[in-house]
Amino acid sequence: MSEYSLAESSVERATPKQAERQPRSALSDGPILRTLLSLAWPNIIANSAGTCVVIAETSYIGRLGIEALAAMALVFPLVILTMTMSGGAMGGGVASAIARALGAGDTERASTLAAHALLIALCFGATFMVGMLMFGPRLLQVLGGRGAVLEHAAAYLQVFFGGAILPWLMNAMAGILRGTGNRKLPSFMILNAAVLQIVLGGTLSLGLGLGMRGVAAGALLAFSASISVMGWYLLSGRARVRPKLYGLKISRAMFADILKVGAIACFSPLQSVLSIAIFTHMLATFGTAVLAGYGIGARLEFMMTTVAFSFGMASVPMVGMAVGAERIARARRIAWTAALVSFVTVGALSTVIAIFPQLWVDIFTQDPSARAAGAHYLRIAAPMYAFIGLAIALYFASQGAAKVIGPVLVQTVRLVFIAAGGSYLLAGAATETGFFLLAASSMVLLGVLTLASVMLTRWGPKPVVAELRPAVVAAELKGVPPSSR
Repeated sequence: MSEYSLAESSVERATPKQAERQPRSALSDGPILRTLLSLAWPNIIANSAGTCVVIAETSYIGRLGIEALAAMALVFPLVILTMTMSGGAMGGGVASAIARALGAGDTERASTLAAHALLIALCFGATFMVGMLMFGPRLLQVLGGRGAVLEHAAAYLQVFFGGAILPWLMNAMAGILRGTGNRKLPSFMILNAAVLQIVLGGTLSLGLGLGMRGVAAGALLAFSASISVMGWYLLSGRARVRPKLYGLKISRAMFADILKVGAIACFSPLQSVLSIAIFTHMLATFGTAVLAGYGIGARLEFMMTTVAFSFGMASVPMVGMAVGAERIARARRIAWTAALVSFVTVGALSTVIAIFPQLWVDIFTQDPSARAAGAHYLRIAAPMYAFIGLAIALYFASQGAAKVIGPVLVQTVRLVFIAAGGSYLLAGAATETGFFLLAASSMVLLGVLTLASVMLTRWGPKPVVAELRPAVVAAELKGVPPSSR
């Protein structure tokens, strides 16, 4: 066996002390596939609700006029960036730190980490709030907002980011609960928030005539309801951890344990949004129909991403507890299982749509040109969504192991690949088919390189190699007793 194999297999055997302090549970000792699926299904339901919110909001915002619809498209990437950073990225870092502490049998540390997670959420939320309120309108102008479109977008931005602390707090609390293995409550609250967001947003925007401000206010009110329930659950002591708010001693080590995963992971959604922005900008040169067709395909990608998120997020506490208990081989098996399930599930669903694209395209438009472009894109790119599912699952598993640098750097490679490939195609006057192939190949690149990065990254501790001095070795060979050396 190689030195690497010996190192990783040796840490799988827990010491008697570790075995004594770790209670048996499905997360740490149960069948991997069964436990993964039991944790994933609440996520699938909750994350699917997010897709319903996007569709519902598009419907009633459209009743406000074409300018409001264009304004929502303008601010949507900023909202998605906020939600994915606070949820999938920093929320994953929180869940990873909590799970690793519990896996090591240190409930006291897990409770302290939970309190520091809430402080991080407050700081990041305040930063988003101040930054967007100060520079948001100018950013909207840079993105192309003009006239009535800019006014609608700025109205939404001022209200939503005026309460930016709320989504950060909600996702931090959800991350704490997920780190303990509690998937049902945060998933139920996200589902509840989605339903409230649809109802309140429609009521405030159309019923009370608040327009885009009403849509944003509905979202914030829905987040507040989820925060109230999860906050009560955590502080009442019903969870495995209870955030220590009174007499809390600020610790750099606690912040570092969360941020070494969460802060680095934040670059992943940032780069994903940049990739979409670059691709959208390039396809705009082919006209409205092609751009609309790509947008329809991108919505399917968003939906498939939520499925992959569900399996990936379910693996975070399982991997984290295994790593915390120094059971690296089990942690690896969890990662490969989540990756395979995500790859097969996303691939199967998206391939069906690739074969019958009108099942998806006809939901959004009846324009012949847009339908043709959307179907063309889906036939080329949709089967490759499986590789996005693979990459996302391994990205979250890496969060659980606190080894997320590799998957984040792979996102950087994909971003550069899209920018360079798109520039080459534009210079060569390529057709939209060339750009669709570029999108599909970037997905394959993302999945394959993420797989390679996880395989090459050591999750266990470095092997300890004893260094013996030559004189000691010679004495051992001659049989000189230790007392005479």
